Amino acid sequence: MAGLGLFRDRLNVPSLRRDRTVLALVIFVVLFAQVLLYPGVADLVGRLGATGGLDASTWFLAVEFLAFVVFAGPWGALSDRVGRRAPFIVFGAVGSAIGYAAIAVLGGNGLLPFEGVLVLRFLQGTLTVAAFSLAMTMLTDLDGGHGRNMGAAGIAIGLGTALGAPVGGGLSAVGTVLPLWVASGGLLLAGLLALGLEDRVPSGHELSLRSVIERVRASPALGYPFVFGFVDRLTAGFFALIGTAYFRDAFGLDAAAAGIMLGLFFAPFALLQYPLGVFSDTVGRKRPIVLGSLAYGIAILAVYLAPTPLIAGGLMVTLGIFGALISPATMALVGDLAGEVERGVAMGGFNVFGNLGFLAGMVVGSVVTTAIGYAPAFVVVGALEAGIVVVTLPRFLKLELPDTQVFSG
Repeated sequence: MAGLGLFRDRLNVPSLRRDRTVLALVIFVVLFAQVLLYPGVADLVGRLGATGGLDASTWFLAVEFLAFVVFAGPWGALSDRVGRRAPFIVFGAVGSAIGYAAIAVLGGNGLLPFEGVLVLRFLQGTLTVAAFSLAMTMLTDLDGGHGRNMGAAGIAIGLGTALGAPVGGGLSAVGTVLPLWVASGGLLLAGLLALGLEDRVPSGHELSLRSVIERVRASPALGYPFVFGFVDRLTAGFFALIGTAYFRDAFGLDAAAAGIMLGLFFAPFALLQYPLGVFSDTVGRKRPIVLGSLAYGIAILAVYLAPTPLIAGGLMVTLGIFGALISPATMALVGDLAGEVERGVAMGGFNVFGNLGFLAGMVVGSVVTTAIGYAPAFVVVGALEAGIVVVTLPRFLKLELPDTQVFSG
């Protein structure tokens, strides 16, 4: 009987790898679609009927993340209660594709005022987060080690953002709304591929939304990855909007070159996600998170002090390395701390905090930059990244974590 079970496990390995690949692809497309818009966002919002420069860009980017914040948790809770995730991923990806296309058609042709475009953007974000958050949650449902599975998510995030920035800059130069159409096509393809996913939601739990949320609230240790995720995504939001604007103003770069600068961060961030996720399975989560966050905060300040674009680009590569040390360990920590029955809401909560961070990075960065300049904005963000670790360090180091397991899947 034991031999038969082992045989079945071996037969299931290709299925696990296939599903891991498809889920990573969904995550990749979501992030690729988002970042496509960043380098040319100032020109795009003008085409969509906005006035006000940086403020309009902030609204356009922030409203999607507001939708992420509001709906990441409910999507996770719903999938836990229904016992299915794959249909919601398909629905979210295809719906998001329609949303991007609607913005291009209605906003790009002046058929909607900018306020109406923002409403469409919010609805598109509501559907996008279903695909993104539940794809990450499905990865925690798979065997193979949380570090391995979250490393796959991390490399998808990194590759999506690494390619999205330079490709988006180039597409913006060809046509202002072209990134919207490419985003729509990519999400439609991802939704079709997700039709073949096999659900592996832990069974035997018929929980209400309230009871699931209460379970998460009863695990205060989840606050650590939530807060770390918030600050890490805050820096990403900051660089997506303020970093891009800074590179263009300080070094006279166009949208394509600014996209390449962002890509210099996300390329090593992507390439190192998987190996460093597996590394965190071996050495634990604490050291990568603590050491990576401290170094990351210092490197943010160094980027602003760089006198030339060449040096700034090199420092962006360094930022990517430190980010890759932090990200998969933090995501895997959620899976380590959350019980099986509340993984959907736990990962949804992590995404809520992460999206709040991205939103805060854009809003705080925009407000501080507009009021007193780039230098204080970089100082604030760098201090937050390193400071949150310093503040939480004594208790975080005492946190008892479950044993990390690595499987061959």
